[in-house]
Amino acid sequence: MNKNERYTALLKSQIDTLKKENRFLEFKSNYQDADKLGKYISALSNGACLDHQDFAYLYFGVEDETLAIKGTSFDISKLKAEGNQSLEIYLRRMVEPKITFDIEEFLFDGKQRMVVFIIPAATNEPTCYQKKPFIRVDSHVTELTPYTNWMREIYTTSMDWSAQVVEEATIADLDPQAILTARNGFKERFPEKSTESDSWNDETFLDKARLTVNGKITRTALLLLGKEESAHYLNHISQIVWKCFQDGKTFGDIFTIPFLLSTTKVLNSIRNYRFKIYPQNSLIPAEVWKYDTNTILECLHNCIAHQNYLNNARILVIEDPDKLSFENAGNFFEGDYEDYILGNKTPEHYRNPFLAQAMVNIKMIDTQGYGIHTMFKKQKERFLPMPDYDESSSSKVVLHLPGSIIDENYSKILMERQDLTLSETVLLDHVQKHKPISAEARAMLKKRKLIEGSGNNIYIALSVAQNTGQKSEYSKHKGLEDKQCEALLLQSLSDHGSLTKREIVDLFSRVLSDQLDEKQIGNKVDNILRKIRKSGKIKNDAKGNKSSWSLVNP
Repeated sequence: MNKNERYTALLKSQIDTLKKENRFLEFKSNYQDADKLGKYISALSNGACLDHQDFAYLYFGVEDETLAIKGTSFDISKLKAEGNQSLEIYLRRMVEPKITFDIEEFLFDGKQRMVVFIIPAATNEPTCYQKKPFIRVDSHVTELTPYTNWMREIYTTSMDWSAQVVEEATIADLDPQAILTARNGFKERFPEKSTESDSWNDETFLDKARLTVNGKITRTALLLLGKEESAHYLNHISQIVWKCFQDGKTFGDIFTIPFLLSTTKVLNSIRNYRFKIYPQNSLIPAEVWKYDTNTILECLHNCIAHQNYLNNARILVIEDPDKLSFENAGNFFEGDYEDYILGNKTPEHYRNPFLAQAMVNIKMIDTQGYGIHTMFKKQKERFLPMPDYDESSSSKVVLHLPGSIIDENYSKILMERQDLTLSETVLLDHVQKHKPISAEARAMLKKRKLIEGSGNNIYIALSVAQNTGQKSEYSKHKGLEDKQCEALLLQSLSDHGSLTKREIVDLFSRVLSDQLDEKQIGNKVDNILRKIRKSGKIKNDAKGNKSSWSLVNP
């Protein structure tokens, strides 16, 4: 079913079932103005919450009194709001909190052009337009604030999308192979119930594993075990998109439910292979996989468990030559990823508690907060850079999983220094990625003789460089001392007679620390020239716009 067919079927169903507008469904023949549209988005989002709907819908191209399909010329990409700014950008800026409403164009029955706004229901607080919440009362949109009971109901709403029962769905909508895989996962999770569970029929098993409720199919059951053709029951896009960038080409695939089986298909699509890391003073290399398969599945399963399904977004898996990236809608629900690296924090709340518990029961995830800890630990054991969430935001979580070496020194240190803690490894990873670390962290790493340098110009310590055979790399980081630079300049002037300032900078650039930028190198050169000139050993000769340095006594 393509987009036109899907939205045509949805609109027909809503008209046939509801027969008129309500608090979460609005019809308009055409666009009026930005202010009214912003108020409608707020009112519909709040109305959907009060009517226990996941989404509200605002259609352009339907006559509200007769419900006749007329089509529309409304094109949000061509319209402007206040200050000549884009109408869409204006609405997304003025609607708070930042809900992700979608705007879709489609052809009704392949003929009339229609536009629909798909607006998530308000959760935990009213949706506002220009800092005011609105609601539909009868046929009018008005401010919500005077309706204190409705306000209180929205503030106390904490709906678990994943726990909702889908009345129309039956066990026939679930994939038999996915059910069998779930059974095997349940046995691994609860080995003491292995023999007993073999005697359960599928209905009993699904209830025991908390995938269904009293035999009724939940959204969780459909997400994890549902047949692909049953995805329409979810009223959600329910897809994992895999994209691969390789040799200037882009290719990929789209995977849908059942997610319990789809994640393995994504895993098998990712190019994974062994490569070798040679420790110093050894002919026997360490051979590691580009990616750890359990870590890939952990990342995928976390995306499924923690996705904000009210945003109606896909899960993205992007494969670049040197890393994998995973993206799901919604921010970190409790705390920050750094809270979980050492495995000391256990989350108290989940965005989708019913889904999370079911995934635990069939051994897809762990709820003790060890998932991120295990992922970081696996990268350390394989001598590879740490994962990072640097591109995450308030609306999405983005995880980068490196699959190649950034700095050989880092990997060789992990091979040589088995005494490094995970905390120290994470800090060294920051150093190799040129990320700032605190003064306390620098002091600790210096005390452990892992780094040298000052400020942000820190590098591998000499003791470690000697242990890993990286003496030349260490010297490159540290550079020559001032006296050695002076001797080098005097010798060069003796060899060549004279040198311009530019030639002296080029000379020193090769021997000074590679941690210095161009400005710092220029300052260093000026200081050395000033010092030697003051001693009377060199002089500066100017001819017009050109000047050069030479020895006083060649």
